[in-house]
Amino acid sequence: MSDTEQYLIKKEPFYQVQSDEVELYTAAYQARLPVMIKGPTGCGKSRFIEHMAWKLNKPLITVACNEDMTASDLVGRYLLDANGTRWLDGPLTVAARIGAICYLDEVVEARQDTTVVIHPLTDHRRVLPLDKKGELLEAHPDFQLVISYNPGYQSLMKDLKQSTKQRFTAFEFDYPTPETESTILQKETGINADFADKLVKVASTARNLKGHGLDEGISTRLLTYAASLMDQGIEAQAACKMALVRPITDDADIRDTLDHAINTIFA
Repeated sequence: MSDTEQYLIKKEPFYQVQSDEVELYTAAYQARLPVMIKGPTGCGKSRFIEHMAWKLNKPLITVACNEDMTASDLVGRYLLDANGTRWLDGPLTVAARIGAICYLDEVVEARQDTTVVIHPLTDHRRVLPLDKKGELLEAHPDFQLVISYNPGYQSLMKDLKQSTKQRFTAFEFDYPTPETESTILQKETGINADFADKLVKVASTARNLKGHGLDEGISTRLLTYAASLMDQGIEAQAACKMALVRPITDDADIRDTLDHAINTIFA
C-alpha cells in the first residue's frame, strides 16, 4: 500500500449538508487555500473534513493537537536505531510530501511556538523548512492545510495569533437546526423520528443553559451516543443521563435540572 492510499478514506462518512459549506470548501480546495473551521465541541467539524476528503478522493492526515505537542512532533525528528540516526517525518511533513489534506484538530491546544511552523505553508511560498534536516520542502500541488478550534474555549493563553488567523479562509459551524439534527440522528443511528426529536429537545434545553452554569451545551456527538445506547435496549431516561448529562457537568443543581427535563420529555 502506498503512502497516499493508506490515508484515503474508503467509505463515505455520513455528513448532513446544512448550507453551502460543501461548495465553498470545494472551491477553497481547488484554489489550495488554507481553511479554518470554528465551532463548538461535537458539532461536526471533523466529520465534515472527513467527508470532504472522501468526496475529493484525497488522503487525509489528522493531528489531535495538545499542549505538549512540539514543532518536532509536527515536522519530524532524528531517531537513533541500530544503524545510527535516521530522519522520521512528522505528520505535517508527510502530508506536504504526498499531497494530503493535513487537519490540525483543536489547534489552539498546541503552543504558539509550535503553530508558527505552519506559516510558510499558508501563503504563496507553500514550503516547509526542515531546519534540523537542512531541507526546504516544497509542498505537493495537492497539499492543503485545515485547522479547527472551539472559540468558546478561547482565552489569552489559548487563542490563535492574528498573524496566524489571517492566513486562513474560515467557516463558522454551529449545532444544526432541530429538524436537521433529528435527521442526522435518524440516519447516523437508525433511531426513530419520535425519539430523535425528543433527544434534540433535551439538547436544546442544555444549550440554553450555556453561560448559566454550563460551559458547553450537549453536542450532536453526545446525542448519537444516547441514541446508540437506546438502540442497545437501554431505557431512554437512563441513556440520556449517561450520555448527555453526566459527561458535561458535575454541578448537582444543573444535573438535577437536566435530569428533570429528560424525565419530562420522555415521560
